[in-house]
Amino acid sequence: QVDLVESGGGLVQAGGSLRLSCAASERAFSRNTLAWFRQAPGKEREFVAVLTWTGTTYYADFVKGRFTISRDNTKSTVYLQMNTLEPEDMAVYFCAARSGVLPGPPTADSAYNYWGHGTQVTVSS
Repeated sequence: QVDLVESGGGLVQAGGSLRLSCAASERAFSRNTLAWFRQAPGKEREFVAVLTWTGTTYYADFVKGRFTISRDNTKSTVYLQMNTLEPEDMAVYFCAARSGVLPGPPTADSAYNYWGHGTQVTVSS
């Protein structure tokens, strides 16, 4: 069973916008903490944003108010709206989910037990 499927990546010019979507299975979405991570070539995967079931959000410092994470419970989908994209934002973006209490900080990828396969975001300068 595929629990998380990302979409919405693509090529965009610097300063442009993209909205990533992550369609989740019921077990990966319901009352879960949902997050976005990214991995650039040659770099480790890093935290981008998290949204808890109660609606609390937290972002990486590099987001600088440019990204917004949200969820549509009727569609079991989590989104990442990315504005004012920079070449440094180019990476594969992954959706992650955790059922129950997080075993660690929400910024750590080890805290999540569901992962998507990722969607490529390319930003041209």
